Amino acid sequence: MSFTQRSAQALAALLLAFAALPAIAADYVQAPGSALTFASKYQGEIFVGRFPDFRTTLSFDPADPASGRLDVAIPLATASTKNPERDETLIGEDFFFASKFPQARFQASGFRALDDGRYAADGTLSLRGISKPVTLTFEWTPGPAPVLAGKATVPRLAFGVGAGDWADVAELPDEVAVSTRVVFRPAP
Repeated sequence: MSFTQRSAQALAALLLAFAALPAIAADYVQAPGSALTFASKYQGEIFVGRFPDFRTTLSFDPADPASGRLDVAIPLATASTKNPERDETLIGEDFFFASKFPQARFQASGFRALDDGRYAADGTLSLRGISKPVTLTFEWTPGPAPVLAGKATVPRLAFGVGAGDWADVAELPDEVAVSTRVVFRPAP
């Protein structure tokens, strides 16, 4: 056997050994171009808001979703619907109570692969001092700047958001649609 053949065999054996290693989750941090939005209705009119200053970290390997971890920090005082009166109400005591509870947080460990190619991150949302389970379903687009595009439904009344005079679900539905598109870069 020639030197070239032995080298080729050694290289092939090395590649097979690397292929047999378990997949390792990659760690990511949020990059510019990301968005976290929410939508609801008030008196039949749909409104959309966003949290421009949210921050996300992720550990994820599509080949091993059960090892995934997600952490999203949401500064509530940054809520913006482009309606100053509504925004002031949202950060006030009746809704987010941002002066007492400045941040909401979503944390999930161990994702599930869904039959349609998406994933589910069953996690805990902490909002207004209340922690409840919430599931984020998402699509993953790999690449140099991978993207997580996800959706969740949050029952606002379970977190005391808009209770009291705002508890009438005919005026303001209980379920709030949350959407996110997070662009990532590798963690330093």
